[in-house]
Amino acid sequence: MATSSHRRSRPERGSRRVPVVTVVAVAAVALVVSLVVAFRPDGAARTGAEGGAAAVAPVAGAGASASPTVSASTGSSATPSPSPKPSTASPSATARRTAAPAAGAGAAAGSPGARSAAPVARAASGPAPSAGRIRPGTAYRGVATSYDIGDGDGACSYGPTSDVMTAAMNTADYETAKACGAYVLVRAGNGASVTVRITNECPAPCEAGQLDLSRQAFARLAALSAGRIPVTWSLLSPSTSDTVSIRYKTGSTQYWCGIQAIGHRNPLALLEVRTSAGWTRLTRTGYNYFLSEQGSGCGGPIRLTDIYGERLTVEGIAVRANVVQGTTVQFARH
Repeated sequence: MATSSHRRSRPERGSRRVPVVTVVAVAAVALVVSLVVAFRPDGAARTGAEGGAAAVAPVAGAGASASPTVSASTGSSATPSPSPKPSTASPSATARRTAAPAAGAGAAAGSPGARSAAPVARAASGPAPSAGRIRPGTAYRGVATSYDIGDGDGACSYGPTSDVMTAAMNTADYETAKACGAYVLVRAGNGASVTVRITNECPAPCEAGQLDLSRQAFARLAALSAGRIPVTWSLLSPSTSDTVSIRYKTGSTQYWCGIQAIGHRNPLALLEVRTSAGWTRLTRTGYNYFLSEQGSGCGGPIRLTDIYGERLTVEGIAVRANVVQGTTVQFARH
C-alpha cells in the first residue's frame, strides 16, 4: 500500500510534462493580467480603496482640502499634493484671509463700503496722532501748586493779560508748547473745581501731571496755606465767542518769520503755510511760535489744525511784526 500510494504521488515522466506546462501557462497569463490591472489609470485608486484604505485616506483627504484653497487663490492649474501637509495649507489660507480685506479695501476705494468706513479712519487718525500727551476724554492725576503770575505773561508768549485763571504746565505735558492755550478743568478731592488756561511752563522740580496754578485759581480749590494738593484734571473744549488771531513775531519779514495763533478754542497741533510746493508744516518752538527760517510762506495763507483734526485756513494776514491780527474763524466745540 505504501508503495502504491507512492506511485500515485509520483506519476510517470510522460504524464508529468503536461501538468507542468499547463501551470506555467496559467501563471504567465495571471501575471500579464495583474500587470495590466496594476498599470490602469484607476489602478491606484482601486488598490487604495481595497488594500490600503487606512493609510491612503488621510493623503486623499489632505489633497481634497488643499485643492479648493489653492485653486481659489492661484488658479486651477495647481494640483493637490500627494503627501499630507495640513500645517502648510492652513497658515497659507489664514494669510490669504487676513490680506483679503486690505486688498479689497484698496481695490474698492470708491465703493459704498469704503465710503462708510472712511469716517472711522479719519476719526482714528485725527485725535490720536495730533493730541500728543494731553488727550481729549482722559482724566489725569497729579498735584496742584500755586505761583504769582505777575502780569500774566509766560512761556507761551501770549503777553500780559488781565485773565488770572491761568496755569503753568509741567515740562513733560507742556510738550514744546503744545499745551499752550489749552483749557483744563481741575478738580480737588473736596469736590471743588476750576477751569484754567495754560499760558506758561513749569520746569523741574514740577513733575509729570503737575499744574502750577495762579494763586487766584488755586484759592478756588483750597486755602493757599495748603501749598500742594492732589488733583485730577482733563482737557476742555469751552464755549467762546472769540475768534482766532494771528501774530507775526518781532523781527519777522518776508525772508524770515515766526507765526503764532492766539485764542484758539482747542489746542493747536499744526501750523502750515502755503508755498509754491504746497502746504508746508512749520516747526514749533518752546516759546510757542512756528518758524519759517527761509521765509517760505511768510505773508501767505496760513492753515491751522487742532488736535481733533479740524483745519482752518486764514488768508490776507500781512507780515506785521508783533501785531495781533484778528480773523473770522474758530475751531468747533467738542
